[in-house]
Amino acid sequence: MNYVTYGYPYHYYHHHHHHHPYYTNVPMHYWNYWGYYHPHMGREMREFKDQGKQPFVVNINEASKQNNTFRTAIWTGNHLQVTLMSLQPGEDIGLEIHPDVDQFLRVEQGDGIVQMGKNKNQLDFVRQVADDSAIFIPAGYWHNLTNTGNIPLKLYSIYAPPNHPFGTVHKTKAEAMEAEHEH
Repeated sequence: MNYVTYGYPYHYYHHHHHHHPYYTNVPMHYWNYWGYYHPHMGREMREFKDQGKQPFVVNINEASKQNNTFRTAIWTGNHLQVTLMSLQPGEDIGLEIHPDVDQFLRVEQGDGIVQMGKNKNQLDFVRQVADDSAIFIPAGYWHNLTNTGNIPLKLYSIYAPPNHPFGTVHKTKAEAMEAEHEH
């Protein structure tokens, strides 16, 4: 793993980071609760649980890739919510619509297809997505995302405003569907 901060020449970072006053007592690696500690991950995050309405910093790429649940909320605030998602090969999120919620998805691992449309039976916006794809879903659009690869599709989702209850954890799609029916 490479911790060179963008914008700092390597030689500056290499020769001076040990003497930088803010880093004096901070080792570069700690064990963390997902197997190892990364300097940009929150030390208090023992497992993926909702840290919402508190200031929070996390390495979202690592968190997304470590997550093995269909959906887990990691931060639910008054105005937005972040969930981690993992789709098994061939699995889809399921066709859905959020009348009053804009949604942003970012793929951190895997390959998929996203479909969107104003009409449930006419999803005329279709795009392939892969690592680093950002997907913007306007409120009022039917949408689905399907894992077309042979490894889990790992992503995170930002909802504005929040779309799921604080602390939501859906280990599987079946569990998610069951929970959604209850609300």
